[in-house]
Amino acid sequence: MKKSTAVILISAAVILAVIVILFPDSRTYENEPTLIPAATVSQRISFFASHGWEVEEVSERDIIIPAEFTGEYKEYAEIQRSQHLPLDRFKGHSGKIYIYNVKNYSPESHKMLAELIVCDDTAAASLVYSEDGGSIRLPVI
Repeated sequence: MKKSTAVILISAAVILAVIVILFPDSRTYENEPTLIPAATVSQRISFFASHGWEVEEVSERDIIIPAEFTGEYKEYAEIQRSQHLPLDRFKGHSGKIYIYNVKNYSPESHKMLAELIVCDDTAAASLVYSEDGGSIRLPVI
């Protein structure tokens, strides 16, 4: 290999390395969960508002996320994956569940509730559902 060819190849490699370092891939991949801050009341309310839901908090309680998802929790976890929320990341962890009245949506005169599970100050899961036991269930996002 000629010396000039080697210098060109090394220069190209250095330029490529600099580009990769300065401009890392910042795309969000389809299956990558979204980390949404939810430590404060305003962050939690803003989460719902950003998706068009007007809510008012009615209760909160401590919960433990199951270490393994079975039955209804398995279906619930699938909804969270479709919303790109990181419930799977918090298997076996403790957290809080916040329940809200939904003020701007009541199909067929159903009173609607929204819930947000928060673990480590992050929104881990969320759902909107009818107060009658969930005959209507909707993703938040």
